[in-house]
Amino acid sequence: MSAVPHLTQELEKASSMVMTARRLLSTGTTVDLSALEGKIRGVCETVAELPKDLGETMIPALEKLIGDLDRLAEMVCDRMDPPPSPPEPESGGES
Repeated sequence: MSAVPHLTQELEKASSMVMTARRLLSTGTTVDLSALEGKIRGVCETVAELPKDLGETMIPALEKLIGDLDRLAEMVCDRMDPPPSPPEPESGGES
């Protein structure tokens, strides 16, 4: 199997994993992202080994994956750092 079709399949798998993780997080489910980390590492290593002209053909798919990962990261941060509580109402005492 040549590198580009295989890499395209791996990018699709990684994108699917990101979408699944986002869906699970949105339902409150805890998600183990270790498999995703390994998948992304493998994709990056494969792209880095490609000749420049072939690697450049992967840019749009990589940019989409990066955007998906950014949205996943936002969801994880929101889950880890919930928004602050509203401020306490000030007492109505005289000054």
